[in-house]
Amino acid sequence: MRYRSIGDVEVSAIGLGAMPLSIEGRPDSGRAIATIHAALDAGVTLIDTADSYHWYAGETGHNEVLIADALATYGGGSDAVLVATKGGRGRPGDGSWTVTGTPAHLKNACEGSLKRLGVDAIGLYQLHKPDEHVPWAESVGAIKELADEGKIRLAGVSNVSSAQILEAREILGEKLVSVQNEHSPAQLAHEPELALCTELGLAYLPWGPLSGIGGEFLAVAEAHGVSPQRVCLAWLLAKSPSMIAIPGSTRPATIRDSAAAADLVLTAEDLARLP
Repeated sequence: MRYRSIGDVEVSAIGLGAMPLSIEGRPDSGRAIATIHAALDAGVTLIDTADSYHWYAGETGHNEVLIADALATYGGGSDAVLVATKGGRGRPGDGSWTVTGTPAHLKNACEGSLKRLGVDAIGLYQLHKPDEHVPWAESVGAIKELADEGKIRLAGVSNVSSAQILEAREILGEKLVSVQNEHSPAQLAHEPELALCTELGLAYLPWGPLSGIGGEFLAVAEAHGVSPQRVCLAWLLAKSPSMIAIPGSTRPATIRDSAAAADLVLTAEDLARLP
């Protein structure tokens, strides 16, 4: 496993996106915990979650509780694991997503995440999405207050533009360490944000990283004798030293395969064939 930095914390270059373990079509709890344990066995030290990662109404924080249980029952030690959670979105239980970026909501959401994760301070807390009805500075300001109070150690923002990254940096200063935007072969619209994060030294955590795999990814995978998803993740890592991929998984075998992408070195010829 190779490692990269989120602020002053070193984490695995491949993390685990835990959302599929709690939303629609989720596996039973036994397989979900086995998947998290397999990730840890493979050297993964970053787990991405959010309070809104759940299926039904009334089970806010399902994914956070699952992760806390998995870490508590892991026999190999989990002190080095950074759990990154998010606040600012909700799920009414009908498949839809809501956005609430008021300071009061974010502070309450953080308190709930602290209790569910069983920690005194959240390692990385990310503002899930800008709320068009709340000034960005107010939402980010609430994150700064949480950091100043010691309830979160590091801060991040998600689903943001370059201008919003820069404004968040002005407010949070060195506490801002990460950006989480959609990024995949099918979604390359945030290349400017990736470039900005690379310039500023911010970690870039692409969500939905495996969307749009096909064509040349299949050909490169065949040439290396590995899966297309492993090629895709290695391609993302090659884009920037700021990139830390967080593929989702619901089975131990798939996260083990994804974790191996950290050690797959693509040639210049390989990269020239990919987007």
